[in-house]
Amino acid sequence: MITVSESAKSRVLDLLKEENRPTNSLIRVGVEGGGCSGLSYKLEFDGTAKEGDQIFEDKGIKIAVDKKSFLYLIGTELDFTGGLNGKGFVFNNPNASRTCGCGESFSV
Repeated sequence: MITVSESAKSRVLDLLKEENRPTNSLIRVGVEGGGCSGLSYKLEFDGTAKEGDQIFEDKGIKIAVDKKSFLYLIGTELDFTGGLNGKGFVFNNPNASRTCGCGESFSV
């Protein structure tokens, strides 16, 4: 399962409103090769689920993950930070053995 923090929920709802997207839009979360640690995260809005997607809902936010990415993301929490070191979505991934300084890539 993938969970959503309260701050991530709030930011997602703000972005849906700003971009005039339906409130039932999915957040598509995935993993692709690249980044300084070998794998990087993908995050985007999507209108529909695709065949084979794993679908989760936490705090009213629907998340779609493809089968391959799900193996790397089991137990991950999507968070949002607005701190002095920059603001943006953060993946708290218990499967990552190493992450880069920016938090956008990881290895297992």
